[in-house]
Amino acid sequence: MAALSGLIRVMERAARRAGSRLRRDFGEIEHLQVSRKGPADFVSKADMRAERSLYDDLLQARPGWGFLLEEAGEIAGEDGQPRWVIDPLDGTSNFLHGIPHFAVSIAVQERKLDGSGWGDVTAAVVYQPITDETFWAEKTRGAWLHDGRLRVSSRNRMSDALIATGIPFQGHGNFSEWSRIFGALGPEVAGIRRFGAASLDLAWVAAGRFDGFWESDLQPWDTAAGCLLVREAGGFVTDYRGRSQPIHTEQVLAGNDGLHSKMHKVVAASLRNAG
Repeated sequence: MAALSGLIRVMERAARRAGSRLRRDFGEIEHLQVSRKGPADFVSKADMRAERSLYDDLLQARPGWGFLLEEAGEIAGEDGQPRWVIDPLDGTSNFLHGIPHFAVSIAVQERKLDGSGWGDVTAAVVYQPITDETFWAEKTRGAWLHDGRLRVSSRNRMSDALIATGIPFQGHGNFSEWSRIFGALGPEVAGIRRFGAASLDLAWVAAGRFDGFWESDLQPWDTAAGCLLVREAGGFVTDYRGRSQPIHTEQVLAGNDGLHSKMHKVVAASLRNAG
């Protein structure tokens, strides 16, 4: 068992506080579904309230650090200081429709040593308020679910693999690209799931619940924490060309060593043949 560092304690406390508020707001969704106006405005306010809660708590804990927030955008910190990369409500559409699968995602990203930009993600928390699960990781210290060590799955045959993805929707993503990948991977694997929260998909890869994951057209706050979880659980995260980056956004391909390699070959071939 790994003792929680002071930083992870700060992150978990902030995530739980915001998550508690989201859990209360989620209880109101069922009533709002029948209103004429609908629940969309309420959910937007719930999202912003959670983000404000996270901002206040983390600013108080680390006053000089910057922020990259889904709603408020980038807030500069002091020179040389890390920044928080935050999604206060990953899985907004699930939340909106009363589906109990969403998360609070917090990551810490360090500046590059040469000062040229942003570098590695070094700490991560993904908190699921409904199941009360805290997935966390620190660079070189492994990935954990509460006090239990996480490991990516050991499955190395595509025919045994359960893969997660995100499906393009109105105004987001490349339908033709996704369809080519789905058409290539689908016949090779045991199943494909779309649960609607990338941070949790990646956390579940780290936990061995999913064997792999692919998605494109994501934002830094969608993947910053989840990518570190996968890597610290012994997995690999790259783009579709096999390149590794501190935070993956446009393309994410994750899995254990053997499956990542096999998925990468299938994905790369599907896109190459289309072009």
